[in-house]
Amino acid sequence: MTALPAQPVVYEINTRVWLREVGRRTGRRPTGLGDVPKDAWDEITPHGVDAVWLMGVWERSPEGLRIALEDPSLRESFTRALPDAGPDDIAGSPYCIRRYTVDASLGGTAGLKAARAELDRRGVGLLLDHVPNHIAPDSPWLADRPDCFVRGTDDDLRRDPAAYLAAHGTVYARGRDPFFPPWPDVVQLNAFSPALRALTADVLTRIGDLCDGVRCDMAMLLMNDVFARTWGQRVGPAPEEDFWASVLPAVRRRHPGMVFVAEAYWDLEWALQQQGFDHAYDKRLYDRLLHENTGTVRDHLRADDGYQRGLVRFLENHDEPRAAATLAPPARQRAAAVVIATLPGATLWHEGQFTGRRTHLPVFLTRRPDEPPDEKLRAFHERLLATVRDSRMRDGHWQLLEPTGWPDNGTYRDLLAWSWTGEAGGGRHLVAVNLSGRPAQGMIRPPWPELAGGDWELLDLVDGERYVRSGSELAGPGLFVDLDAWGAHVFAVEPAG
Repeated sequence: MTALPAQPVVYEINTRVWLREVGRRTGRRPTGLGDVPKDAWDEITPHGVDAVWLMGVWERSPEGLRIALEDPSLRESFTRALPDAGPDDIAGSPYCIRRYTVDASLGGTAGLKAARAELDRRGVGLLLDHVPNHIAPDSPWLADRPDCFVRGTDDDLRRDPAAYLAAHGTVYARGRDPFFPPWPDVVQLNAFSPALRALTADVLTRIGDLCDGVRCDMAMLLMNDVFARTWGQRVGPAPEEDFWASVLPAVRRRHPGMVFVAEAYWDLEWALQQQGFDHAYDKRLYDRLLHENTGTVRDHLRADDGYQRGLVRFLENHDEPRAAATLAPPARQRAAAVVIATLPGATLWHEGQFTGRRTHLPVFLTRRPDEPPDEKLRAFHERLLATVRDSRMRDGHWQLLEPTGWPDNGTYRDLLAWSWTGEAGGGRHLVAVNLSGRPAQGMIRPPWPELAGGDWELLDLVDGERYVRSGSELAGPGLFVDLDAWGAHVFAVEPAG
């Protein structure tokens, strides 16, 4: 087992797509994860990555695939992303799981153990998925564990066949969240069922035997208040203890170091942290970076430091559009990457993000279109992750800073700034980002009054430039910053000479 740091850097891989591309590059398609050449593992574990999330390793549902292939809107999304998509390119959804066993096409459990060993040799951990809200309609659980599901009646099925299905002589509800119609290819698990809570703890414990952490899909749907709003009287009164508060401690008794990551929306991150998750998706920051202004991003970052360290910062993942498509021009993508990489909290990066891929691939597909890699963008991202790791800035104390400016130049409001201070007077780092498409100037005062009295060198870890500034200036009015549109500095601050 590889112990993950408190704020891990996670790299998401679409496992089946990656395996196919490894085979195409080598001229020999791997028979599973145990047959991947070592240089392919090196490629997805650049310096600065703490864990690889192998998305989509569990056995997918043949019935779910059949349902998907009959859905015109899904078929249209497949050909929109991959115009020549054929039957061999469609495998069904990795979130329509039939059983929590490693898919035979990936080499089964032996293949996954070999993959984990390769990652462990590189000091990199392994994350896997868990889908707590629903299961495939051909899962053995429907016959073996009917007490774990939300059930309906024959009248429900006649009245609303899109929301219910019949299996093994029982009517079951199809999976859903409270804001959308039911999903046609999954069956709803009952978060209030003691049997499901015990089964979930058992499944997560067995998953923990194979990895170092787990990402729980749509984790907020199982919270007592959310589940009650979604299903009402059909599931009866909520148990006294919340779902995750009852499940996670049981898993941690077997795996005390296992990391739990919640996919979370609707501003429920803090609540999920309180119920036992180490990290929860920071979707609010993602939305503000893409669609709002610097002021709202700054306000978001005023939250308590401990809370922020329990978030997952990201610019894309398999659910969101590609960053290269949403963050144009490329300089904006680089500025946003500096923000993500240097904030407190876990960070999530998506394979293809570093090279500027633009096609958002449906998770059903096992092949993606060719896109020329942006090697400069790759070098930037890999240098950024490596320098942040080597600087150890994120081991220190983080503090949001307030840029100031002048009455006749309000561009300072476009600047974001923060500092990292090492323990016991250790390393000092200062980050400044212009989160706008125009040049910005302002003053940033670091929180280090002890700088007064000498000269200090500011080494920019992004581009290698060096500047010397007076300590009295830094400790007094502050550092004058003049950044181009979407420009950024990541300074290591050290005594001059």
